[in-house]
Amino acid sequence: MNEHDWAAMADLLELEGAAHDHYLHQAIGQLREHDPLRVLDVGSGPGVAACELAAAFPRAEVTAVDGSAELLARAERRADRLGVRLRTSVAEFPADLAGLPRADLVWSGQTVHHVADQQDALNRLAGLLEPGGVLAIAEGGLPSRWLPRDLGFGRPGLQARLDAAMAEAFDRMRAELPGSVPVVEHWPRLLRAAGLTGTYSKSFLVEHPAPLAEQPRRWVRLWFQRMREALAESLDQDDLTTLDRLLDPDDPDGIDRRADLFLLATKTVHFGRNRP
Repeated sequence: MNEHDWAAMADLLELEGAAHDHYLHQAIGQLREHDPLRVLDVGSGPGVAACELAAAFPRAEVTAVDGSAELLARAERRADRLGVRLRTSVAEFPADLAGLPRADLVWSGQTVHHVADQQDALNRLAGLLEPGGVLAIAEGGLPSRWLPRDLGFGRPGLQARLDAAMAEAFDRMRAELPGSVPVVEHWPRLLRAAGLTGTYSKSFLVEHPAPLAEQPRRWVRLWFQRMREALAESLDQDDLTTLDRLLDPDDPDGIDRRADLFLLATKTVHFGRNRP
C-alpha cells in the first residue's frame, strides 16, 4: 500500500478516528469558549474530526478540506449518518490553502508532518485565521499500546521493536520528501514563528481497557496489518512470524480472539491564537 494512498486507507482512518474519539471530545472541549462561526478541518480525511467539530459547533459553517475526493465523499456520508451539517472542499495541502475562506477555527490532525516544510505549512494555516481565530494542530503524543510485553509466544518486547522500526520509517519518510526541511518540532515555538500568540500544548489520554470492544479491535487489526506490510524489510523473521500469528483469525492468541488486547495512547494538540 502506498504511504500516501489515503483513499485506500479510508477504513483504517475511520476506525482510528472512532477508536480515538474520546481524545477528540476532550481536545474540542478546549475550543468551546471560542464559539466559532466558520471552522476548517484541513487534511480531514474521511471526516471524523470534522463531524465532531460540526456536532460541537452546530451554528458554525464547518468545512472538511482534503486532497482526496474519495475521502471527502466518505466525510459527506458520515455527516449524513450523524445528522450534522458539513461542507467539503477538495484542496491539496498546503499548496491550495490560499483559496480557502478565512475561519475562526482551523483544525489539522496528523497532517503537517507529511509536508516537507512544516514551518511553511503552519504559516499558511495561520494565514487562514480571522483576527482572534484559533489554530489547533494534533501532532505527536505517545505510541499506542495494545498488548502485554510477553505475548506467550515469540520474543518478548515486540511493541518496543515495532516502535523503533516505525520511528526509523518515519525518519525516512521525512528525509525523502522533496525539499525536506529539518526542524526542531517544538510545536508551540513553531506556532509563535507563524505569528500566533498564547501558544500551548495539551495531551489527552485514549484508554480502552481489555477485553477490547469490536470496533477498536478492528482498528488494531488493520493497524497491525499495515505494520506487517510496511515493516516487512525492517523486522527479523521471528518478529514477522509473531505478527503473522497475531493476525491469524483462527489462532486463539491472535488479535481477533485474545482477551488481554487493550488500547492505550496519548494524543497531543498544540494551540495558538491569531492576533485580534
